[in-house]
Amino acid sequence: MSDVIAASAAPTNTARRMQPPNTEQEPRTDEALMRAYGHGEARAFESLYARHRAATYRYFLRHAGGNAATADELHQDLWLRVIGARERYEAQAKFSTWLYTLARHRMVDHWRARHGVTLESLEVEATFTQAEESVAASGDGSDDPLHATIDAQARRRLLEALADVPALQRDAFLLHVEGGLSLEEIASLTAATGETVKSRLRYAYRRLRAALEDLQ
Repeated sequence: MSDVIAASAAPTNTARRMQPPNTEQEPRTDEALMRAYGHGEARAFESLYARHRAATYRYFLRHAGGNAATADELHQDLWLRVIGARERYEAQAKFSTWLYTLARHRMVDHWRARHGVTLESLEVEATFTQAEESVAASGDGSDDPLHATIDAQARRRLLEALADVPALQRDAFLLHVEGGLSLEEIASLTAATGETVKSRLRYAYRRLRAALEDLQ
């Protein structure tokens, strides 16, 4: 997957590739990196991908009930979309908000293609779940918010419970935990009210706490 993304990310303008390397001491913002990538700086994309790939992969993996093949496909599609948008990107919002807007659109496309559902039907669907068993994300999880606070048994139980959370509540939870988006950003991204987002998060956290009650 990363080889495909790396090949697609390679700049085609030789003059731009001859630009001197960045000498800034402070790390550049995501928005600055994306603008630099749009002007042909391949290393800027590499930095963006390194910063966000783990969280965006977990977003898809946990939505897909732990199905790594599905997560791989969706994750690659997401970053190819980022690559395709490099020259027309405008920093009208935080890069992370823009990125997870693309990720969510790809996830909705997957729901529609695989299950024939729309956001409207998900809104009233009580128990939209994936058939696959939830498993933890690959890797040591050192940058995983869920790994940081709970042991392996609790994490497995939590991920199984997450697969049973209705899709829109699960989506709000993952945008909040994996994407690090604020309630206001999630509301803007999902075209929902702040109270609706709060309700979705409360529901998700309630379900997840209940799943771990006997492990306290």
